[in-house]
Amino acid sequence: MQPTTSIDISTRLGEIDRGIRALEAAVAERAALDIAEVLEPAIGLVDETMRAYLAAAGEKAPPPVGADVLEVWKTLVKGDPAWNAVRDSCRELVFYRNCLAEGRRDALPAAPHRMAVRLARHVYLYIRTRCVREGRVAD
Repeated sequence: MQPTTSIDISTRLGEIDRGIRALEAAVAERAALDIAEVLEPAIGLVDETMRAYLAAAGEKAPPPVGADVLEVWKTLVKGDPAWNAVRDSCRELVFYRNCLAEGRRDALPAAPHRMAVRLARHVYLYIRTRCVREGRVAD
């Protein structure tokens, strides 16, 4: 795997940020937005963010596209426990997905659509900040 240049990771993070902003705008526009409308896009953006970091670092090969977001996280955390900071966000998103799959909307928190987007933003900010500290992107 060829390492991604800092320009590539900066560009990719910009694209991901725009995707999260679009979800944030949708949530702001429609207070009653259904979780099903934002959950998979939020999970997809988290997956893309972690994969962008893996590509930029060039040290570990990510799992195949389509692997669960927790599998991508497991690739990051191997040998670097600092990645546990995003574990709970990934787990929470998977929990929401499982609740929907099992028809258990009653187990979801209040305003889960907002929470899903916030979790995606959290993972993005953690990874972007890490990239800044590592000199992969400009502050």
